[in-house]
Amino acid sequence: MIKSMTGFGRCEVTEGNRKFTVEMKSVNHRYLDINIKMPKKLNFFESAIRNLLKEYMERGKVDIYITYEDYTEDNFSLKYNEELAARYLAHLKDMAEKFGLENDIRVSSLSRYPDVFVMEEQDIDEKELWAGLEKALRGAAGQFVETRIAEGERLKTDLIAKLDNMLSYVDFIEARSPEIMQEYRTRLEEKVKELLGDRQIDEGRIATEVTIFADKICVDEETVRLRCHIQSTKDALEKGGGIGRKLDFIAQEMNREANTILSKSSDLLVSDTGINLKTDIEKVREQIQNIE
Repeated sequence: MIKSMTGFGRCEVTEGNRKFTVEMKSVNHRYLDINIKMPKKLNFFESAIRNLLKEYMERGKVDIYITYEDYTEDNFSLKYNEELAARYLAHLKDMAEKFGLENDIRVSSLSRYPDVFVMEEQDIDEKELWAGLEKALRGAAGQFVETRIAEGERLKTDLIAKLDNMLSYVDFIEARSPEIMQEYRTRLEEKVKELLGDRQIDEGRIATEVTIFADKICVDEETVRLRCHIQSTKDALEKGGGIGRKLDFIAQEMNREANTILSKSSDLLVSDTGINLKTDIEKVREQIQNIE
């Protein structure tokens, strides 16, 4: 099977009092470019997240959005810094004595001084946290891959139809080539007769001219290579896997052969067919850009 580089996946996982939500979406890109947005609390998992995602994708610009909610009631503890409070109180007493001021400090006001009371988050069990996050990541990645495969199958069907149409153009060019030669020979003979009148036509000379002309317009090698490239593309589509780069290279080669056919063409029908062929090749190249 083949995969499109366009995909979307989403998964929510609730583990105890923790909730993980992962969303991912992707667009075309030459390489694999993963951009992760998540809470700072999960930053130490970034390397593990990237390694996990590489199991599911090879190419594309992928944006990952991770949200984390913790409903644990005892997740924080209140710390009282008695030593710091004593220092505040001592300095306030010194100030009152030195400046002759009333020492009106109360417990309620002292408690609001910086760091007298501090809310500290309890240590988090990394293994437990990763278990929930991994489950959400794999759930979203699985859905993400399914959408890529579904879109990839649609691309495959469309590409094969275009490749078959290209083969019909190649068939026409190959069938038209002998007709062009015969038409050229007929025109050449008529021109010679017009010039020579009743005198004998040199058949050998005619044959030589026709051969020279045939050599100039011959596209047998180009059509053979085109057929080979078209078949190689079909085979790759049937085989599946990460074939995007390979197909892009083959499409470039097909375009080169079509350009050569057009440059050699002296026939309007072949030229029109060659233009149609190039148009389909360009459509194929555009579609291939979407394949992983």
